[in-house]
Amino acid sequence: MNTMNIHDKTIALVTGANKGLGFEISRQLAQKGIEVLLAARDANKGAEAAEKLQSEGLDVQFIKLDVTDSTSITAAEQEIRDRFGKLDILVNNAGVLLDWGVQPSELDISTLRQTFEVNFFGAFNVIKTLLPLIKLSQAGRIVNVSSTLGSLGDTLNPNSPYFGFRGMAYQSSKTALNALTVQFAKELADTPIKINSACPGWVQTDMGTTDALLTVEQGADTPVWLSTLPADGPTGGFFNSRKPLAW
Repeated sequence: MNTMNIHDKTIALVTGANKGLGFEISRQLAQKGIEVLLAARDANKGAEAAEKLQSEGLDVQFIKLDVTDSTSITAAEQEIRDRFGKLDILVNNAGVLLDWGVQPSELDISTLRQTFEVNFFGAFNVIKTLLPLIKLSQAGRIVNVSSTLGSLGDTLNPNSPYFGFRGMAYQSSKTALNALTVQFAKELADTPIKINSACPGWVQTDMGTTDALLTVEQGADTPVWLSTLPADGPTGGFFNSRKPLAW
């Protein structure tokens, strides 16, 4: 494949993509004819996941990326710059949930820090490092995979199915991620770049468990939709099932 053909294609990067939701987002983007860089911190698992999607005839390649490691992010940026010269779509999917059912007063601060390191600082660092490449796209799209559990309005709503959930580290990290979405949307308002937060819903993954209501195929729909928005699509929003959510 010559360089010009590669540059002409839409290039997407999905973090934390060797399994679960990130894997399915990668699959659905590739099914749309997008060249997908499947990012994972574990090289063996990432390469294996990419090969599985390649066996389905999809244009998916593994790229090593640990969102908690600045050196790793910088190396990924350089690789994308050298190979493609731009990045069209960034899906910040990497995330951890370490405090399911833990009351705030029982939360270990190291768990809180570890959660933010991945879910918030990692996403910020990836966006900041890759933004110059996204600015070289004709229609850059950034999607932050958030959660209704990060909605302050929903958390305080006694009628919400999530009202009884306890997990301050996870919830507050997603609230912060939503704030990040808004701030970058304001900065990028006069550019072709759109950035949005997506709640995939309660999805059957390692994190969501088999008790979840949605399949990964259903969960990936909104992030993929936001990744491929037309020029008149929304920016600076928070969506679930393609509909706006309360902050």
